[in-house]
Amino acid sequence: MTLATTIFETMFDASSNPSDTLSQLIRTRRSVRDFLPHAIPEVLLNKVLEDANGAPSWSNTQPYRIAIASGDVRAKISAELCTLFDLGMAAQSGGVLGKLRLLLTRRGLPDGDFSTQFPYPDDLQPQRRATGAGLYEVLGIGRKDIAARNRQMRRNFEFFGAPTAIFLFAHKGLREFSVLDTGIFLNTLMLSAHANGLATCAQGALATWAGPIRAEFKIPVPYQLISGLSIGYASEAAVNNFNPGRSEFKEQQVGSR
Repeated sequence: MTLATTIFETMFDASSNPSDTLSQLIRTRRSVRDFLPHAIPEVLLNKVLEDANGAPSWSNTQPYRIAIASGDVRAKISAELCTLFDLGMAAQSGGVLGKLRLLLTRRGLPDGDFSTQFPYPDDLQPQRRATGAGLYEVLGIGRKDIAARNRQMRRNFEFFGAPTAIFLFAHKGLREFSVLDTGIFLNTLMLSAHANGLATCAQGALATWAGPIRAEFKIPVPYQLISGLSIGYASEAAVNNFNPGRSEFKEQQVGSR
């Protein structure tokens, strides 16, 4: 019996009907931010990816590509991303001279296909702030502890210790609709991973720098890095029990005129 099947059997009742199982999968999936170092068996990872490959897309165009980083490639990408993050943080704390040095050398300057640094719309700020406050409370990080917050942000580029990182690219020719389809693919992947005893964390932050990923993979020209995903086995760290909750579905529903 594998670690994956052990986890699955403790979470789901094999005798339940498919709709109940699906509901349980959706409602119990969490973003995991601390992973065990155990490698994912290739057969298991392929099974999850084959499930994700069944996701629907615009005219069945499947306008996305993925790059899978494990082992030495994963370590190399993580090291480079952490270096770029450190350079960016140093520039921010270095005042005008630090920022000028960043602009002159361009080392640490984001080179992603999409900007990950932009102001949140006012109507979305309450959910963002509540989620951030709850997460930092679980982690024991104070509101004014900037150093600890930066260290936690840096964990994104360490893939939270996950043995594998997956990078997702959307075809720019299909515009926003390829991004939509990539999101559907990503969600299908995460649900399959959860069903198979694996944990995941989708990370928009991993799209901040595209250079280190493009240096390791042959990414077709029309494809743009939109997100990353850490995948592996969840540790027992308290942060993995964090649940920001969801608003009632009726709050997402607009009224008629």
